[in-house]
Amino acid sequence: MRDTVLGAYYRPPYQDGEADEAFYRQLKVVSQSQAFVLMGDFNHPDIPWEGYTARHLQSRKFLQCTDDKFLTQVVEEPTRRGVLLDLVLTNKEGLVEDIKVGGSLGCSDHDKTEFRIVGSMCKTTSRTLDFRRANFDLFKKLLGEIPWDRALEGRGLKRAGQY
Repeated sequence: MRDTVLGAYYRPPYQDGEADEAFYRQLKVVSQSQAFVLMGDFNHPDIPWEGYTARHLQSRKFLQCTDDKFLTQVVEEPTRRGVLLDLVLTNKEGLVEDIKVGGSLGCSDHDKTEFRIVGSMCKTTSRTLDFRRANFDLFKKLLGEIPWDRALEGRGLKRAGQY
């Protein structure tokens, strides 16, 4: 039986290098899974994926990280205003197929990205989370420990716990 790890990620446009490094450490661990797919908005608009280069240091570090972990980016079409921001990364060739970009989902200004994960499913695990038992005080405390980019406050965004 083969387990597939599926993740979703959002990188704010002005995320600092410290937060990126924390993400890279987590990525190192999960990318060692036998089958791994990570999708999300990575906000590296300066990466022309056909050339695998970048102008900005943070984008070059992102490319180096994906290369070091042997991850392949499989989306080929722009996902927002002519730029490829929404990516699907995988560590196994042939794991992701039928990638389609286009249309909208709700009021998002990004195009919808659809894909199929290929593999034999021998076991399905499903859990229903009981949010009444959640420790929201601990959750707020942990969110408060995440490094915060002060530039985002100027854009009207608030740090967790300031709502």
